[in-house]
Amino acid sequence: SNCAPPQSKMLDSRCIFPTNRAMWPGIKSETGLPDAAPSVGQPGFLSFRSAYTSTQPDPGHVHCSYPSQGKLSFSLNACPRENLPTGVALPTGVALPTGALDQDEAGRRNPAGKAKGKAKKSDSNQPTDADLERIFLWDLDETIIIFHSLLTGSFSQKFGKDSDTVLNLGLQMEELIFDLADTHLFFNDLEECDQVHVEDVASDDNGQDLSAYNFLADGFHNPSGVGAATGVQGGVEWMRKLAFRYRRLKEIYNGYKGNVGGLLSPMKRELLLRLQSEMENVTDAWLSTALKSLLLIQSRGKCMNVLVTTTQLVPALAKVLLYGLGDVFPIENIYSATKIGKESCFERIVSRFGKNVTYVVIGDGRDEEFAAKQHNMPFWRITTHGDLVSLHQALELDFL
Repeated sequence: SNCAPPQSKMLDSRCIFPTNRAMWPGIKSETGLPDAAPSVGQPGFLSFRSAYTSTQPDPGHVHCSYPSQGKLSFSLNACPRENLPTGVALPTGVALPTGALDQDEAGRRNPAGKAKGKAKKSDSNQPTDADLERIFLWDLDETIIIFHSLLTGSFSQKFGKDSDTVLNLGLQMEELIFDLADTHLFFNDLEECDQVHVEDVASDDNGQDLSAYNFLADGFHNPSGVGAATGVQGGVEWMRKLAFRYRRLKEIYNGYKGNVGGLLSPMKRELLLRLQSEMENVTDAWLSTALKSLLLIQSRGKCMNVLVTTTQLVPALAKVLLYGLGDVFPIENIYSATKIGKESCFERIVSRFGKNVTYVVIGDGRDEEFAAKQHNMPFWRITTHGDLVSLHQALELDFL
C-alpha cells in the first residue's frame, strides 16, 4: 500500500484527451492486439499442455443458439434521491442508492476479511467459495471490450475500419472514462496510490461512519507536505483516509453497477448511449458476443467470472461501469495487474479460491498467456470475433 507522493494532475473533463493519454499505464500497458499468430491447432480453442478435453468443437458442425439474455441492456434511469456526503460530486438530484449504504453499514458491523487481499463476498447470487468448480479469468481490453486498439489504430488497421471514425469513438469513450474516474471515483486522489484489489487497504479502515464525511477537506492532498497536522503520507491517519476513499469507491460501484447513467448528466447519458451503439456497430457486436459467454458462465451454479486487467484499478472500474459490465463482475472479482503483473495476480486469486478449482484464462495478450502457462492453466486466446463465437460454442457444449 506504499504510494508515490501524490502529484497534481491537470485535467479538464470538457476537453478531448490527447491520444497519448491512452498509453498511460492506467489505461493499458500491454501491446493491445498481439502480432503473434495463434498457437498451432487452436481455432480459438485452448492452448495448454494437459488433457483438459479430448474433443474440440467444430465451428462448421456445431449448433449455436444464443440466449436472448445475451443482448446488451443498459439501464440509464435516475436513482432514488438521497443525500451524499460532502465531497462526493454527483449530479444534482442523483445520490447513492440506499442499498449500497445499507450493505456497507452491514459490512462495517461485521467486518469479515479485514486482512489485506481478502475480499468480502457481497453478491448473494454468487456461489460461495466452497461451491466453486471453475473460475474464468478474463482480460478486459481487446478481449471483452474494444478500447485501447481504437486509440492506437490497430483495430481499424486489422479489421479494415475507417481509422478516423474509430479513433474518434475511442477518444470520446476515453473522455467519458476519465471524467467518471476523476469526478466520482477519486482518481485524482488514487492515481498515485493504486491498489491491486479494492480491499487491499481495508485493514487501515476503522469503520468510521462516512455519511457526513467531507473528502474535499480532509487534507488527503495537503500542499504543505510531510509533517502537516493532517497526517504524514504513509502514516496511520493518511492511510485511514486512503482506506475511506476505497470504501466509498466500493459503495459507489455497488450502488451504480447496473445504472451508470445515474452518475452522468443527461447530456453524457445520451453520449454514452450513442457511443455504445456506434461501437457495437463498428466492432461487429464484439461486446455483445463476449457478453453471451460471460452470462452463460454466470448462469452456471458453480462457475465464476473474475477480471484481471492491466488497467489501473480506478479507470478499470470506470470502464466496467461504462461498458455495462457492472452486474457481471462484482467489485470483489476485479483485480488490477498494473503494479504486480498478471502472474502475481493469478497467484493471489489461487490463494483466495484454492487449488481445487479449475481456472481458465481468456485473453488477447502475451501477459496473460505467459501467466497461464506458469500456473498450468488452460488459455483461450481472443484475437478475432470468431474466437469469441467459438468460445461460446465450447461453453454451450460443456467443453469448458
